[in-house]
Amino acid sequence: MKHVPNFITTLNLAAGFAAIISAANGYLLTASWLIMAAMIFDFLDGFAARFLKAYSEIGKELDSLADLVSFGVAPGLIIYKLIVPAISNLSMHDSGQGTILTSILLYIPVLMPVCAALRLAKFNIDTTQTISFKGLPAPANAIAVISAVIVANYSSMPFLKSFTESPAALLIYTVILSLLMVTRLPLLSLKFKNLNFKGNEGRFILIGLVLISFIIFGLAASLLIIPFYIIVSLITPPTPHRGAL
Repeated sequence: MKHVPNFITTLNLAAGFAAIISAANGYLLTASWLIMAAMIFDFLDGFAARFLKAYSEIGKELDSLADLVSFGVAPGLIIYKLIVPAISNLSMHDSGQGTILTSILLYIPVLMPVCAALRLAKFNIDTTQTISFKGLPAPANAIAVISAVIVANYSSMPFLKSFTESPAALLIYTVILSLLMVTRLPLLSLKFKNLNFKGNEGRFILIGLVLISFIIFGLAASLLIIPFYIIVSLITPPTPHRGAL
């Protein structure tokens, strides 16, 4: 039973690699759903480890490696595949320095897996990130990317589709998400130690905001998850455990 959490973590890794294959072949929506599957496995491996009390150092390292693939490399490749057509069109009409600039812009998505790797490496050695995070978690970064793809495919709002077709918007989005992962911004951990409202105020507020948004806006509300997460984290600082500094 002690190997069950690690097995689930490998499913996270497998889903992430499958997402990379799908994105590389242009199936960005499929890649996004596969990343969503990886998130489910990422949740389940932690749940299984707590339920079975099957914690291990190898499990901790394996989890970070899987997260890097699923929530760093795969979303970065999705962004890359989104901007390639628009950047390529620009380079066809430019020459000289303009062509060089557009070629450089194609490599901006490299920031995402690099910053995700730094974020995960710091998390592994930072013992203070038990009731809160410092910097945007890698799975949250992936949610921000795949929600844009999923909403653009299923929503009738023209603005959302134009966003995924704008190289400038996508590049700015990529830089912001990447930098958020390596900041020291204090953000909520979404793990419940109990179901009491006291001590979980931010978590319950976030869940309520997200549910209300989905009722009002439908699937388009998925784009609001990460902004809500950041705002709620900032207005409801975590309550430290007794004896914590």
